Amino acid sequence: MTMLLLEDLNVHYGAIHALRGVSVSVEQGRVVTLIGANGAGKSTILRAVSGMIRPSGGRIMFEGKSLSGQPPHQILRLGLAHVPEGRGIFANLTVDENLELGAYQRSDPEGVRRDREKVYELFPRVKERLKQAAGTLSGGEQQMLAIGRALLARPRLLLLDEPSLGLAPQLVQTIFRIIREINAQGTTILLVEQNANMALAVAHHAYVLEVGAIRMHGPAADLAKSDEVRKAYLGHG
Repeated sequence: MTMLLLEDLNVHYGAIHALRGVSVSVEQGRVVTLIGANGAGKSTILRAVSGMIRPSGGRIMFEGKSLSGQPPHQILRLGLAHVPEGRGIFANLTVDENLELGAYQRSDPEGVRRDREKVYELFPRVKERLKQAAGTLSGGEQQMLAIGRALLARPRLLLLDEPSLGLAPQLVQTIFRIIREINAQGTTILLVEQNANMALAVAHHAYVLEVGAIRMHGPAADLAKSDEVRKAYLGHG
């Protein structure tokens, strides 16, 4: 079943045509990744889906409902959470308070408590630092907190924007292992990631963006073998 459908999406930043007729489909239960150079429009797609920016044309459908004109808090309520590039945590609040904010729209305290336990299982370091100011965490810990906070909204679709950015190689491996676990537990994921090797290894389907347009797409394993993709994004050839 198609969970998220983007059809002929166009986005302008003033005179700049940032997305040009982009169409993307995300099937329920899958990991779909968007790869491409900086400035290709990958993050713009996520921002348009989560309501942070308004498209100038096309449509965005989530579980058969149009997201056009919906504010971000309403899109979150529909079951779609966005972990932005740069993590977006509240540095002056504690880790615990950041997690509380992830569940602010929920009215099922027992369910929230169970979901917190799941977050602690995924991210033991987050549990160890509940009373710490979030701004004092390392980059990797902040990324774990940002993902954990999003999961407390109990999303059916999780948008992840550059989760490995600025992290040490060992932590990158940890974050991608957790992305696999989150998906295995039933959450669909749309992933933007500069590390194309890791993105294609974790994803089921991939889209390659160039200057605001889809250049190619297909099963991630097939794109990982494509000479064109290997030369342009995987450091081969």
